[in-house]
Amino acid sequence: MTGSDSTLLLGPLLRYVDDTSAAVWVETRTPATVTVSRGSTSASAPTFAVHGHHYALVELDDLEPGTTEAYTVDLDGHRVWPEPDSPFPAPVIATLEDGRPLRLAFGSCRTSVSHDAKGNRTHGVDALRAWALRSADQVDAADPDDPDLSPDRLPDLVLFLGDQVYADETTEDMRAFIESRRDIEAPPWTELRDYEEYAHLYSLAWADPANRWLLSTVPSSMIFDDHDIRDDWNTSQAWRDEMEATSWWHGRIVAGLASYWVYQHLGNLSPAARQQDEIYAQVLAHRGDTEHDLGEVLDAFAARVDQEPQTYRWSYTREFGTQARLVVVDSRAARQLDPDHRALLDADEAAWLDQQLRGDVDHLLVGTSLPFLLARGLHHLEAFSEALADGAWGGHGARLGEKMRQVVDLEHWGAFQSSFQDVARQVMEVAAGERGRAPSTVTFLSGDVHHSYVTEAWPADEGRQLRSTILQAVCSPMRNPLSRNMRFATAVLSYGVAGPVGRLASRSARVADAPLDWRYAEGPWFDNNLACLQLAGKGLRMWWVTGEVIDDHDRPRLAKVASYELDEQGRPPAHERVRDRFTRGLRRRVRDKVRDRVRQR
Repeated sequence: MTGSDSTLLLGPLLRYVDDTSAAVWVETRTPATVTVSRGSTSASAPTFAVHGHHYALVELDDLEPGTTEAYTVDLDGHRVWPEPDSPFPAPVIATLEDGRPLRLAFGSCRTSVSHDAKGNRTHGVDALRAWALRSADQVDAADPDDPDLSPDRLPDLVLFLGDQVYADETTEDMRAFIESRRDIEAPPWTELRDYEEYAHLYSLAWADPANRWLLSTVPSSMIFDDHDIRDDWNTSQAWRDEMEATSWWHGRIVAGLASYWVYQHLGNLSPAARQQDEIYAQVLAHRGDTEHDLGEVLDAFAARVDQEPQTYRWSYTREFGTQARLVVVDSRAARQLDPDHRALLDADEAAWLDQQLRGDVDHLLVGTSLPFLLARGLHHLEAFSEALADGAWGGHGARLGEKMRQVVDLEHWGAFQSSFQDVARQVMEVAAGERGRAPSTVTFLSGDVHHSYVTEAWPADEGRQLRSTILQAVCSPMRNPLSRNMRFATAVLSYGVAGPVGRLASRSARVADAPLDWRYAEGPWFDNNLACLQLAGKGLRMWWVTGEVIDDHDRPRLAKVASYELDEQGRPPAHERVRDRFTRGLRRRVRDKVRDRVRQR
């Protein structure tokens, strides 16, 4: 917060930034005119109201590419940012520059608890905050001895891949706020009920001074996952029917989607996309009207898109010249849950993604909160549970399959086999150069699963040649680690015989073979962490960092967890290619044995 007499409640958040424009988001206590000034450029916007809360998105245009300048925020002519006597560097807006190596950070799953000994004991060190503190210390002085931990410049973008807030698993502070306004013994108990509670939850997530500084100076893009709404959101038609039969679900989904549009989605949009957005058109139409509240408009919109997801698209793309295309996919709200036509993406969303999966860039990045490629054992278990729930083993098996996927969270891409198979084929077409010039890499960036890893993939048909390296990179959690028991269970499903056994189970339920094979290249690991990625030509480098308490819980130190690299030709180092050939040969022998066992059955 900026002080009791200030009207700036939250932000500024630096959102969409390209080579010539930038968007800055704020929440204010009262209606105001918000002015953002950067060098000789300034822009203003009046706030708009949603359920009594006040927001503004200020759009700066005609900026110079490749420039970095400090900026300030004024409300009604009074300076509110940066704060007086702030220990952090001045916030800056750095525009993109064609040809400069692209840097981005990514991660998911972050709970908002205290950063003291108690919070670190229950939830570990907040990796985002540890990175923010190190970045603030090094913003003007990179460390040449450790460029991964202290790079010479901040990233061009931080991509949050879901579970920015937890609407169902609330913290002590959030529960105290809920209890101050209603009976927590009545539904929905300590879970979120309405827009007011979502607004408070976002303030808990983004108000910490270190993270607030970081979000004011590094552009951010976001996409939701289940906990932004509720665990297992849209797992199946049975799950949805159960939720819609409650007295509280309608209020939850409306508040969740309405607040998501305000706090997360609006800032994802490019200037052109904002002009086409139906809700932003309402914002512009009522500019300066301090009496007009868009709460009812947003609620009606949220109710509609929940029931008719084809009427609005949460997915979006970012183009970074010929260097990279980032395609961020909604893998939650756009699901088709009809058991006879079950798909992770409905027909409209699937057609949109099909159009985005094109080459003619050096790197194609696909941001999806749910990993496209899980550990082989987990993938086969998900495919098996879907087949069971669809009746592959009769009525009793169907009930077991439905129970399995809800209890064990078996609802990733592998549990929607039609969608998985389609996207896998499309990605291979990109990698083969059949959809424009083949990129150096096709890389899925994901979160959700509370462990991190890098997977390399190749065609199951050994006669098919690809020109691109296909990767899955996962970073989860930023702050919400698995229990020891869950870590053990995940590790069991990630290694050894879990893959072949899972494959045998899925084949027994007549699940089609995957068009891709894949294996871990790095991981898994379970630390709270944040991932960083740098693209330069055809080369790619990724590394994961975490926070460690050495002597002060309030000032954790940044440490590296793991790294992964492709050379300037887009290939792993030579010794890893030798290991690849050995591993593939071993996997082929295991696969043949599994196939023989299935045939014997």
